[in-house]
Amino acid sequence: MADVALGTMTIANDVLADIAGFVALECYGVVGMASPSLRDGVAQLLSRDRLRKGVMITNIDDHKIKIDLYVVIEHGTNLAEVSRNLTDRVKYALTHDADVQVASVDVHVQGIKVRK
Repeated sequence: MADVALGTMTIANDVLADIAGFVALECYGVVGMASPSLRDGVAQLLSRDRLRKGVMITNIDDHKIKIDLYVVIEHGTNLAEVSRNLTDRVKYALTHDADVQVASVDVHVQGIKVRK
């Protein structure tokens, strides 16, 4: 039988943001992550190595976090359905993969784009 090590584990918010960003890109209807601030009213897609810039993690207390996702959605998809699916998948991934309690996931649609 394996020995149980006592101690605590801390996961950096950047790691949680990376997980949320990669899960978001796998969701149907999501073209990419966007910067929280719009430049000249236009959303800028972030490259895969800068996904965490489109995810804001807020610690509510020692055990819960709040997540804000800034995304660009594919034109022609149902925004509400894509957002709901995105919320569920990110919450599931962080709860099961990182063992983090997620208080809320808010999706901010920064733009709509036609996929090429």
